[in-house]
Amino acid sequence: MDKPLLGNVTFVQGARRFLYAVSPKEASFAKLDDVPDYLNEAVPFFLGAIAVEYILAFLTNLPRLRLNDAFSSISAGVFSQLSKIIILSAELVLYLFVYNNFHLVSLPWDSPGTWYLCFIGVDFLYYWFHRAAHEINIMWAAHQVHHSSEDYNLTTALRQSVVQNYTSAIFYMPLALAVPPSIFFVHAQFNMLYQFWIHTEVVRSLGPLEYILNTPSHHRVHHGRNPYCIDKNYGGTLIVWDRMFGTFQAETDEKVAYGLVHPLASWDPIWTQLCHLCHIWKTFWETPGLKDKLSVLLKGPGWTSGKPRLGDPADLPEIEYPIQRYDSSLSYWGNLYVLVHFAVAIVAYQLLIARRMVMSQLHALGVISYFIFTISSIGAIFDNKWYAPYMELFRCLLFLIVDLVLSSQNLDTGVLPTGYIGVIRGIFIGSAFLWISGSLMSSKNKLKIQ
Repeated sequence: MDKPLLGNVTFVQGARRFLYAVSPKEASFAKLDDVPDYLNEAVPFFLGAIAVEYILAFLTNLPRLRLNDAFSSISAGVFSQLSKIIILSAELVLYLFVYNNFHLVSLPWDSPGTWYLCFIGVDFLYYWFHRAAHEINIMWAAHQVHHSSEDYNLTTALRQSVVQNYTSAIFYMPLALAVPPSIFFVHAQFNMLYQFWIHTEVVRSLGPLEYILNTPSHHRVHHGRNPYCIDKNYGGTLIVWDRMFGTFQAETDEKVAYGLVHPLASWDPIWTQLCHLCHIWKTFWETPGLKDKLSVLLKGPGWTSGKPRLGDPADLPEIEYPIQRYDSSLSYWGNLYVLVHFAVAIVAYQLLIARRMVMSQLHALGVISYFIFTISSIGAIFDNKWYAPYMELFRCLLFLIVDLVLSSQNLDTGVLPTGYIGVIRGIFIGSAFLWISGSLMSSKNKLKIQ
């Protein structure tokens, strides 16, 4: 029997949603408030699929998930979703405004024709947004987050920008002239869900479906930094737009090297979000002339003065084999430490999502701020930063102090499972003791050297 895994979502339903294999009858709603939060309902399926992919990669000798890279990707995904708790989705807010004030016609929400029109419309407009996100530098500053992983697996799909939602919103506004917001919101979510499972090397080819659908093979090309891969295969669900507009590239026998043309050497999820904005800021002020300054913002990320709008393909570095990826090693116990603390953070995130409607904005902001501090601290540990022990000690002590204050008033954080709070306190007490001991030993060793 197909039992629900989360709420009313069964295994079969979850799998069909990933594949966009749903019907208008089961995914049409009169009111926006009735539309399920498909993305958050899919979290258990994300985690299950990642586990299955890891096993299949192990059995087939494909590159396996690295903990540091997976942490960076999942953190970026959670970070992007947390931002929407404080500030509503820009796509949805703008769509509602345009539809409520400027729609020309109101197509029936329960019509299969409306549903399929929106499916085509969302995917077509996603193609143009996605292409612009690669060809306009200021938009690339957001989208590069998704491309910054040098691995290609299902966790890469979760690596999302915090601000991309605010650059994509305008592209979907033509639909707001006719399509009800509830139907748009359904397809906006399914379009994103479909793109999760194509981030894998486990699936090689889907035969004739490769001519119509965006597949793992096509999307591997899109994520490549090989010269032949740059600015190709922008489709979301369908690959037909790339074939129509000249941006299609089939996968070849040349091994794909993933990531940015100039790789990002950091596991810090915060720096991943900000790095290209900092690069643009520096380049903007160093570039003479107003025209060229505007070009820094509005032309391609590879553009320099005197070069074509998207840059000169001859400037792209050739791939050196064997491919070297940024890496930093921790001991077995170091990996176990960050895995435990990150797992606690993910549980807290899930409970925050479940309880966000009954939380005050200030309470939610406090939890989100601590989560951001947590992933930044873990990123510093993975990067072997000198300040990581002090940052992590402060984080553990901060949790214990806040927990003590709340407990004295018979309150709790609201985002930790009450049945396991004793275990979680033990983890943080032990961790604080570990970092204090390490700091004392380090200080003694320095004194001996002196």
